[in-house]
Amino acid sequence: MGTYLNPGNSGFAEKLNTDYVDKTGLISLINRTIGTNNKLTCISRPRRFGKSYAAQMLCAYYDRSCDSSDLFAGLKISGDPAFRDYLNRFDVIYLDMTNILGNADEKDLIAFIAENVTRELLEAFPEVEAGKTFDQTLLRCVEHTGNKFIMIIDEWDAPVREAPGIQDAYLKFLRMLFKSSGTTSRIFAAAYMTGILPVKKDGSQSAISDFKEFTMVKPRKFGEYVGFTEREVTDLCAKHAVSFDAMKQWYDGYEFRDVGPVYNPNSVMQAIENDDFDSYWTETSAAEGLMEYISKPYNGLTKTIAELIGGVSVKVDTMGFANDLRTFRGKDDVLTLMIHLGYLAYNAETKTVHIPNEEIKLEFQKAVRDVQHEETKKRLEESEQLFLDTIHGEEEAVARQIEKIHREETAPLHYNKEDSLRSVIKLAYYTYRDHYLQFEELPAGEGYADIAYIPRRDSDWPALVIELKWNRTAKGAIDQIREKNYPDAIRGLECEILLAGISYDRNAPAGRRKHTCRIERLDQRADRK
Repeated sequence: MGTYLNPGNSGFAEKLNTDYVDKTGLISLINRTIGTNNKLTCISRPRRFGKSYAAQMLCAYYDRSCDSSDLFAGLKISGDPAFRDYLNRFDVIYLDMTNILGNADEKDLIAFIAENVTRELLEAFPEVEAGKTFDQTLLRCVEHTGNKFIMIIDEWDAPVREAPGIQDAYLKFLRMLFKSSGTTSRIFAAAYMTGILPVKKDGSQSAISDFKEFTMVKPRKFGEYVGFTEREVTDLCAKHAVSFDAMKQWYDGYEFRDVGPVYNPNSVMQAIENDDFDSYWTETSAAEGLMEYISKPYNGLTKTIAELIGGVSVKVDTMGFANDLRTFRGKDDVLTLMIHLGYLAYNAETKTVHIPNEEIKLEFQKAVRDVQHEETKKRLEESEQLFLDTIHGEEEAVARQIEKIHREETAPLHYNKEDSLRSVIKLAYYTYRDHYLQFEELPAGEGYADIAYIPRRDSDWPALVIELKWNRTAKGAIDQIREKNYPDAIRGLECEILLAGISYDRNAPAGRRKHTCRIERLDQRADRK
């Protein structure tokens, strides 16, 4: 058992001693690639989404230096007809690139890998002589044992992210190992790489072109293994008597075809262990880069970030992203990076992104306050003032600000559309997370409240129900709120409810559609006395 050659099964065994969610079905998918043209697999997903657990699981399954039969007994993979065909049948080379970067001089990274893996190979197979090159040594070992390698590279992209100066040499090293030639097929039965970023692009193509890639944009058949599925989270919540609704609000928001909702696994387990719903994203180094990315000086990015924070989904073109942290052409590349980092969730059908859940919303809110953009600061100040004006019943000030946002942020063709009106409210009140949870189309009475802001537990602010309408008076908008009993949905709250109706004349010329506002208070505490 070595560090790089046949690392054993202790890492996976340790995981099984905790609250393990069975993801061994991933092994079946990798088994199907062994000895085929699809044997090179690269899976990218955000930090703390179980990448290292998956790598340790694969090591435990394939490593022939140990017996993992008991570890996998009763798990999903044990029901696969090919389970024992590949169980502990291969020599495994395992490279944790983050660990290797910490131990090697950046300039000598490739030499460090070759020397240390070769040393362990020659210790395991003393009859083998080292070749002139690393791949020659690997090939000699295979010829000696008659057994091909499984290569597992964890955090494959660490040198691309953290040591750009050696990026070209590192990619050249990987190309040497996994080039489209007979040598690769003679050495490797399969290879599995996992990291945050997809394979670095060389121009418009992947630099290591033979890998089949599965990303946060297109996870395809591996979507079930990106994070926890809704069924898995439901079972965990039932087992530990934890609120599923709260878990969904805090850590859901990613969704893949044929899989449905997907949850951040680290945060789910932290919430269960700590008995506390909170943002555990700050415990990852990914959080440190958010402010840098959202403050990039690209046309339209500031407005887009405001839309995202307000709860609006925005279009994105993911095709041109170079798959690194430094090569950006514009805001689409920044948004695509944030998909891969887990800050944004991608909808493949609509080709839009949105902030997935409460945990990430809080991280955006924190980061935005530190961004040194005058335009961003102005938006923050205006939104915070709008909340104060609404709560204090300053109807004219509220109407002016909503009219301003409506004029600036809505294209003429969409000015009167229902979705656009809702987006105007979300953009105007986009700093709500300091005091509120935001709900759209909250089921209430005989219809749906357009936007409702429910105070957080530690807030003493009133609940807000807001309607933006055209061709009726602001009083008419308030009457609709009352007639359809919208406040009924939140009457159980121990707080004052504030109703705000905003209206304008849709037939007025563009630029002259004056908005009016009516604000009324509904003190349900007084009603109950």
